[in-house]
Amino acid sequence: MNDAIDHKELLKKVRRIQITTKHAVNDVFAGQYHSTFKGRGMEFDEVREYVPGDDIRSIDWNVTARTGAPHIKKFVEEREMTVMLVVDVSASNLFGSGAQMKRDLAAEVAAVLAFSAIRNNDRIGLILFSEEVEKYIPPKKGTRHVLRLVREMLTHKPKGKGTNAAPALDYLNHISTRKNVTFLISDFMFNDDYEQLLKISARRNDLISVVIGDKREIAWPNIGLINWHDAETGETVLVDTSSRKVRERLLADQTQRSESIDELHRKAGIDTIRLFAGEPYDKEFIKFFRQRAQRR
Repeated sequence: MNDAIDHKELLKKVRRIQITTKHAVNDVFAGQYHSTFKGRGMEFDEVREYVPGDDIRSIDWNVTARTGAPHIKKFVEEREMTVMLVVDVSASNLFGSGAQMKRDLAAEVAAVLAFSAIRNNDRIGLILFSEEVEKYIPPKKGTRHVLRLVREMLTHKPKGKGTNAAPALDYLNHISTRKNVTFLISDFMFNDDYEQLLKISARRNDLISVVIGDKREIAWPNIGLINWHDAETGETVLVDTSSRKVRERLLADQTQRSESIDELHRKAGIDTIRLFAGEPYDKEFIKFFRQRAQRR
């Protein structure tokens, strides 16, 4: 009976994400994704006879010599790409101070990107990770495939609680046979050194970091003594949120962590999109798309 209830709840959740992301893809991301990620360049299409007005630099001299009539090579834009979603499923993503957990926001954002990708005939793949690679789903096209990815993100039960991006980035680099567009979606609460692998991944892929957070991780409310439980380490500490000095120190720690993440990404040449659970994300993505367009 519980399984049936869980299944019904899952279907409702997947359906809600599908409806929400359809609106975002149709009304907000229309054209933005396509113009930002243009594919890998030009590919050969056919050889045809030369007609007045064609660029003489396109003449295929071998075919021209063989047939006795001028022919040109025709090229078209190679639009199809592979998009990889590398999504953090560690225990810290189960936090949410409002109606949405960080994990749910990650799944929703990944779904928007996935539906945008298949709308542009791109393939989409998924890597789920904690302190290890938990699951890999090879890139494919189609709505059914995207819905499968969403279900996996919502239902996957991680083996590990901690977070380490290095194994996921290393795995990504080994499975990538050509340059992919890769979205690394995480709260970036990493304790391990992954700077070198991040730089390697950024060289091999068009890597974009999507930092998922919660406003309560930055600004703590004055609610007296609380037991703060670290979902990844299992450690519980008593925090006096009524103390202004304590709140200021916690804010300073989080600010420093955010600045360190941004600096690390800047050094690696990686764009960063920062989102918060329970808040709209469309403006941040439009800002990202516009910044990309200005650099072209």
